[in-house]
Amino acid sequence: QVQLVESGGGLVQAGGSLRLACAASGGTLSNYAVAWFRQAPGKERAFVAALRRTGGITYYADSVKGRFTISRDNAKNTVYLQMTSLKPEDTAAYYCAADAFCSGYGCYENPSGFASWGQGTQVTVSS
Repeated sequence: QVQLVESGGGLVQAGGSLRLACAASGGTLSNYAVAWFRQAPGKERAFVAALRRTGGITYYADSVKGRFTISRDNAKNTVYLQMTSLKPEDTAAYYCAADAFCSGYGCYENPSGFASWGQGTQVTVSS
């Protein structure tokens, strides 16, 4: 399985921006569907965004559509989550995930569809 390490989290004021990165090793990310999930204290892990393995098709949760962008740099074997217009309700631990076989939105939005996970990075948005 590919190993994933997230970075880029931090404290930001509402309306600000952050870019999260997820660096992979032990595998080539272009061969995987990749996704970002987030988990706030006391809540279940929730889908944020996904990038299909082929074709560059992206998927977003309604709560982040138009504000967040998922992308992949194959040369760096890294996936990014650009977050803009951040809101206090975006505060959570953010996790990247990858899977070689996950396909379709029904899979992408479900944490159980992904075999490889990073350790998470904390994003805190102050009001």
